[in-house]
Amino acid sequence: MNTSVCRSTERSYLLGMICNSGRQYVVFSTYLYVHFSLIVLSKHFNSDHQQEANAGGDAPPGGTADADIDSNWDEAIDSFDAMDIPEELLRGIYAYGFEKPSAIQQRAIKPTMLGRDLIAQAQSGTGKTATFAIGTLAKLDPKLRECQSLILAPTRELAQQIHKVVIALSDYMDLQVHVCVGGTAVRDDIRTLQGGVHIVVGTPGRVYDMINRRALRLDSIRQFFLDEADEMLSRGFKDQIYDIFKFLPESVQVCLFSATMPLDVLEVTQKFMRDPVRILVKKDELTLEGIKQFYVAVEKEEWKLDTLCDLYETLTITQAIIYCNTRRKVEWLQEQMQERDFTVSWMHSDMDQRERDIIMREFRSGSSRVLITTDLLARGIDIQQVSLVINFDLPTNRENYIHRIGRSGRFGRKGVAINFVTEADVRYLRDIEVFYQTEISEMPMNVADLI
Repeated sequence: MNTSVCRSTERSYLLGMICNSGRQYVVFSTYLYVHFSLIVLSKHFNSDHQQEANAGGDAPPGGTADADIDSNWDEAIDSFDAMDIPEELLRGIYAYGFEKPSAIQQRAIKPTMLGRDLIAQAQSGTGKTATFAIGTLAKLDPKLRECQSLILAPTRELAQQIHKVVIALSDYMDLQVHVCVGGTAVRDDIRTLQGGVHIVVGTPGRVYDMINRRALRLDSIRQFFLDEADEMLSRGFKDQIYDIFKFLPESVQVCLFSATMPLDVLEVTQKFMRDPVRILVKKDELTLEGIKQFYVAVEKEEWKLDTLCDLYETLTITQAIIYCNTRRKVEWLQEQMQERDFTVSWMHSDMDQRERDIIMREFRSGSSRVLITTDLLARGIDIQQVSLVINFDLPTNRENYIHRIGRSGRFGRKGVAINFVTEADVRYLRDIEVFYQTEISEMPMNVADLI
């Protein structure tokens, strides 16, 4: 069978398995051939899965086993009123819409308020940002107009989101909170910092620049927070974090928050933390609860676009994020989709900050429904309406898998994640399953009913 026939057959099968407004299309004459192809792929899947099982449960190739890491802090407080939170902050918490603390908030706010160093792990969307925001706001002295808390995040978008949460929670407190990120005027940062602020939220590069310019004074810093700590303490960020840390007072409290916390990152923390409270979710507890995970076997890379178009035409999507691994792929995909008259927005790190802000504002408001992006958006961005995540490319870093699909079911909301899998991706998809001890099933015909 020639390539064009194979490709047509694959498209027919995909249309056959997708549900459109409650109707199911079954193309039986072409189904048998493709069903045989999927059986071949399934043999690859099952063979690799069995090899992992026979290996005795070790970490996936290139990974770091961390199943034995556990919490050393058992106290959980199930009410904000019982946490000895200042009255003004408590008013801000309830005004923000919180009623009862989430699991991570029940356990991590108190040690943060007590001044303990802290390593806290919880799945994306469980309220980590509010956890450290409440913890730092509860300890601040509003009368001291100096920076007392420094919060770092890996991306501008995440830093800006954290800033908004801190501002909202502190609505009844007389505090100055400043976001310090690249893509904005340096002179504005200098002027604001020299005027005196209580909290600085920022990205490592701009914060370090402000320290070197002596615009940001760290003499009064009491707390130092790293959000998405696994990202911050690996690759390019690690040296920047060390450079900033050496300027901090010796007595500073250090708190790390992330959805994943590999052992190599935990080993790094020993250099600058003192007897930290550890609130860590075991790998087998990272169930990705509420998020239905599926794969679509596309066999060849060049078939992904047609598969996406079939999905896009058929599903009723409230809001969706489509992840690609490179900026070039993002640009190519949005061009291809727009040529086919599909409405999409797109964003990556090469765009200037103003353009990215506009795109994010439109997506948050719902005026744009489908966003194509890189892992820039995978770290902690809170978009409640997102019901579907499509991994056009599987993430190159398997820790990013949970960050990506965490967008599709935040804070208990249900969601669907669909992974496009070529024959070359089969082994890696199984690595992800083993790493998270989860199951990623073949996409069912009634997937439209699940979104």
